Amino acid sequence: MKDINLDQVSQNYYDVLKEIGNIGAGNAMTALSQMLQCKVDMKVPQVRLLEFSEVGELMGGEEQIMAAVLLAVEGDITGYMMFMVEENSARHLIGKITGGMLPEGMEFDEMGLSAMQEVGNIITGAYLNSLSSMTNLTVLPSPPAVTVDMAEAILSVPAIQFGIYGDKILLIQSQFYDEVQLDGYFILIPDLESYEKILTALGVPIEM
Repeated sequence: MKDINLDQVSQNYYDVLKEIGNIGAGNAMTALSQMLQCKVDMKVPQVRLLEFSEVGELMGGEEQIMAAVLLAVEGDITGYMMFMVEENSARHLIGKITGGMLPEGMEFDEMGLSAMQEVGNIITGAYLNSLSSMTNLTVLPSPPAVTVDMAEAILSVPAIQFGIYGDKILLIQSQFYDEVQLDGYFILIPDLESYEKILTALGVPIEM
C-alpha cells in the first residue's frame, strides 16, 4: 500500500471528499427532518480539509462548549465519525425531541444525553449510508457515545488517535434550521488505508 500523506492530497481527491460531504450532509438533514417531524432546511454545506488546530477555532474557539456524538467506523472503511453541535443548538434539538427545552445553565441529564445520542445516531447513520452507497463498501457504525465538553477536549480524542497520519481531517459544516438556525459539524476521520479504499472504489487515481 502506498503511504498517503494527507497534507498532499490531490485536487481530484478533495473534489471527491466534497461530493461525499454534500450528499452525506443532505441525507443526514433529511433524516433529522423525519425524526423531528418538521421541515428542516439546510444551506449548502462547507466542506474543508483542516488541521485539527483550526477546527476548534472555526467552532467559536477551543473553549466553546459542544455536544458531540462519536462513533467508530468498521467494515471495509475504518476510523471515526463525529457529529458536533454548539451547546445551545443541542439544547434546542433535545427540546424538540423530548417536548421540553433543557434550560440554559442546567446540566445535560440522562434523558437529554439519550436524546442527543439518538440524534447523532440517525444523522451519522444517514451520512455513512451515503458513503457506503457511493463506494459500494461496507461501512458499519459502532454504538455512538455522546459527550458535552469544550471543543478542544472533544477533538483531542481523534487528534491523538490519528495525529500519526497527518494533521488534517475532513470537516463538513452544515447550517440547518427549523425556526432557529443551528450549526452542525460532521467530522470524518478514516484511517489511511480507508482513504485509499475510498479513492479506489470511486475510480480516483492516487496522485502523490
